Amino acid sequence: MVREPGPASTGTGPAASLPDMQVPLTTADFLYRAEQVYPDRIGVVDEPNQPAGSLGELTYGEIAVRARAIAAGLDALGVGEGERVAVVSENSARLLELLLGVTAYGRVCVPINFRLQAAEIEYIVEHCGASVLLVDPEHDERLSHLSAKHRFVLGEDYDTGLLVHDVEPAPWAEPDENATATINYTSGTTARPKGVQITHRNIWTNATTFGWHMGVNESDVYLHTLPMFHCNGWGMLYAAAGMGVKQIVLRKVDGAEILRLVQQHDITYACGAPAVWNMVLDAAADWDGEVPGRGRMRVIVAGAPPPTRTVVRLQSEIGWTFNQIYGLTETSPLLTVNRMRSEWEELPADEQASRLTRAGVPALGCRVSISESGEVLVRSNTVLAGYWQQPEVTADALEDAWFHTGDGGVIDEDNYLVISDRKKDVIITGGENVSSIEVEDALFSHPAVAEAAVIGVPDDRWGETIKGLVVLAPGEQASEADLIAWCKERLARYKAPTSIEVREAIPRTATGKIQKFKLREPYWEGRERQIG
Repeated sequence: MVREPGPASTGTGPAASLPDMQVPLTTADFLYRAEQVYPDRIGVVDEPNQPAGSLGELTYGEIAVRARAIAAGLDALGVGEGERVAVVSENSARLLELLLGVTAYGRVCVPINFRLQAAEIEYIVEHCGASVLLVDPEHDERLSHLSAKHRFVLGEDYDTGLLVHDVEPAPWAEPDENATATINYTSGTTARPKGVQITHRNIWTNATTFGWHMGVNESDVYLHTLPMFHCNGWGMLYAAAGMGVKQIVLRKVDGAEILRLVQQHDITYACGAPAVWNMVLDAAADWDGEVPGRGRMRVIVAGAPPPTRTVVRLQSEIGWTFNQIYGLTETSPLLTVNRMRSEWEELPADEQASRLTRAGVPALGCRVSISESGEVLVRSNTVLAGYWQQPEVTADALEDAWFHTGDGGVIDEDNYLVISDRKKDVIITGGENVSSIEVEDALFSHPAVAEAAVIGVPDDRWGETIKGLVVLAPGEQASEADLIAWCKERLARYKAPTSIEVREAIPRTATGKIQKFKLREPYWEGRERQIG
């Protein structure tokens, strides 16, 4: 993985005879440094209870060896640079090594949300044109009909069938920081997910900036409460590797288990949606003795700002430090950061919390603007290269050289961004993006439904939860339970409505459009924003 010197400069002037020192920024840098500086340090502790068989503790030197074995195995299969390797897996050491090893040698890793329905996963595998499909054993049976040119089940099949040890892999011929490193599919304003092309430069900039803002250092221990498929674990696995941080894998989120791991491994930080930290607070109420992590543990929250009382409880009841960020899959994801400031230390706890739940100030290198219509626009080295095979959608998103987030917001008197509304038809529940259009399509497919609109309504645990508003066809009947069950049969369970209200009519504009913000207003009355 050591880079060879670049070609001599072809420019003119005093530096013309010097070697070219514009070295491409690639994901290989993070594992390279981890192996060179921390070869004998434990790099990852795998989840012990999983169907693939745990890899246990791996040093960063051992992770690098396995990453090279992955690359050598892909060489042997004839999988070339730029080809896609799709992975359907819950959090595991194998998924972590794939995100490091596949990309470091010029191939593209496609981590897929394992919670999706089989039909949705099938679409993604076909849409990205994956040459290799890797499947967690827990999902192998339901995805048995899915294949690619090469297919492996994570575990022994993968370890012995794909990895080739003691063979040096072919180096990436011409490392390019603008090459696509990962394709991360996200729900948006269409029923079909879009493939977000994240480049090596995107990942590199996001990881180093994110790590800097959050004070990541070699004394840290990181807990993977966040799914690694979510924008590559927000890029934190790269930041952690580069700084020699021990990474603890958690397969399934559980409040009591998080507390146990914080105690067992002296964990210092973790990322997650507000729902995760509500689970921790619930578990802490039943914890026997001092809650672990007081004065040491810091949490990084995104997906939706939590209620201020959640922030107050985290910081006062269990002594964990709260940090808020704002971003999207399309931005790798870091855009803004909100951390406790020394100027706020004398403020009451609830006022501190109120300030901390704002989206934050721009991260280093990010520019934020508000359009005339109130949409949040951004420019940053973390912004996607484009949507895979969707040039028109890409052009719309990057119109006028700004990324259009689809979120409504304002910049307050302190220059903090506050998200006030979501212009795109997207609901974020428990950190998962859900297309309201996709849920509406499922409701519409029920024979009793004549009209449907889906909105996000406030929920203390999940930030937002999904509510369906329906008009039944003349003479038809369907209960709330019937319609929810119908949706669960056709969608990933987290996309199904948690409540459905039958109405006589759904109000529309003179041109026949449904104004979602007006439908949301009664449910969000008395709140500063119409999102969770």
